[in-house]
Amino acid sequence: MIKRTLFFGNPAYLSTKNEQLVVNFPEDTKKNKTIAIEDLGYVVLEHPQITLTNGLLRKLVQNKTAVITCDSQHLPCSLLQPLVGHSEQTERMRHQLNASLPLKKNLWQQTITYKINNQANHLLQRQKKALKLKRWAKEVKSGDSGNHEAIAAAYYFQSLFSSIANFSRNQKGVPPNNLLNYGYAILRAITARALVSSGMLPSVGIFHKNKYNAFCLADDVMEPYRIYVDALVYSLVEAGGNISELNQQLKAQLLSIPALDVYIDGKYSPLMVAMSRTTNSLYECFNGSSRRILYPEYV
Repeated sequence: MIKRTLFFGNPAYLSTKNEQLVVNFPEDTKKNKTIAIEDLGYVVLEHPQITLTNGLLRKLVQNKTAVITCDSQHLPCSLLQPLVGHSEQTERMRHQLNASLPLKKNLWQQTITYKINNQANHLLQRQKKALKLKRWAKEVKSGDSGNHEAIAAAYYFQSLFSSIANFSRNQKGVPPNNLLNYGYAILRAITARALVSSGMLPSVGIFHKNKYNAFCLADDVMEPYRIYVDALVYSLVEAGGNISELNQQLKAQLLSIPALDVYIDGKYSPLMVAMSRTTNSLYECFNGSSRRILYPEYV
């Protein structure tokens, strides 16, 4: 089942009644509505004058709905998730924490190989050259000791946005970096939600180890999925509209990321469903029942 994503960019009072999310808009009571909580996957709160009842927060968490809040720059800055996301959480975390270094290096090799192949396929779809990326994808070694991820990323973004002078991927760089930042933040929340639901710690990564990063494993696992954000942003750029400001229309399109179709394991699936399959396959690698992470292929 595809879960809904709700975005609140205006003052609102959010409460609950009869397992429903009750939305009241003080500025326009005609827009008041109720929504079944069981249908919700993500709730994005942007406006500072939004009030939620504790009863609603409890029901959202119990439904494993990711509650995302935004900062003064309108970018997602926090994620509310349940303390217990899976009935076997303790055992699953133990397997994750006990994963050997060779296993983690192998998992990172798989991850980067998929990521670079997806980048190559995206460039080919846009009638751009990708022979170097195809070659680099085959050369990725255990733990990506040759740092092919960074080399491929620099080449990929310069090729993808070649029409934008001196474009490089930088959080504070020129547009469409602003769109990429927003899209990746949403993707990160999707990944963290799936990891918690699979009983793992989003903060303990297989490659990322920054002590200030609470989402190291999410940042690892989302790498091959970044391509779907890239493709959506590229389409927005090609549409020719104003992308210098992240307006409501652009956000609405970026918030469609959880429902995007991705090709995984021989068939198409909504991205948020595919992500759950990926995180479940990762746990199977941690517990020793598998050696392969299930990632999507960009086609």
